[in-house]
Amino acid sequence: RALSADGLGAIGWSEGADALRRRLALLHRELGAPWPEVSEAALLARLDDWLAPEVDALARGAAARGIDLAEPLRRLLPWPEASRLAELAPERLEVPSGSRVRIEYPPVEDVAATDSTGGPGALPIVAVKLQECFGWAETPRLADGRVPVLFHLLSPAGRPLAVTADLASFWSGPYAQVRAEMRGRYPKHPWPEDPWTAVATAKTKRRLAGE
Repeated sequence: RALSADGLGAIGWSEGADALRRRLALLHRELGAPWPEVSEAALLARLDDWLAPEVDALARGAAARGIDLAEPLRRLLPWPEASRLAELAPERLEVPSGSRVRIEYPPVEDVAATDSTGGPGALPIVAVKLQECFGWAETPRLADGRVPVLFHLLSPAGRPLAVTADLASFWSGPYAQVRAEMRGRYPKHPWPEDPWTAVATAKTKRRLAGE
């Protein structure tokens, strides 16, 4: 009755469950079956397929907030295709500096309302310091190459400097303006004239020179 009245909000989505659901929503949009639809309506219509043990526990008096939907959601993963989940929709992306940066997938509602060309809201986001991406020409793409990653390139202080899904165009154009504005503000960090051949790094110039 609680699920009928309040939907899955009666249980709530943990951070891990929400992240998995977002990844699955993107794969369903781009690749279709057998990747499952994970909208609220679709999940409620298939409770027996993925949430039956937890529903039984609720019926016996278990607390709704004690249930983590991450593991139940994994029951919907298609086999053997599920073995490619980390390849098609990874949790993190390794950037040229060597850092592994978390990918923020769009909310399920945004994924359902758009396709991969429907605007920035439909794209997975990686927020990373600009210097960590020097020399990166080809924008990574997920879901078997169907979806580009949208980069939020950050200052050394973590503030957004540029948003792009085309790294090559950024280095060849807008980077020069960003460099002109930022190198005086953050003189301890590298702002090379040629970003193509510069060493990708999260370190200051002094620490980089000391290696």
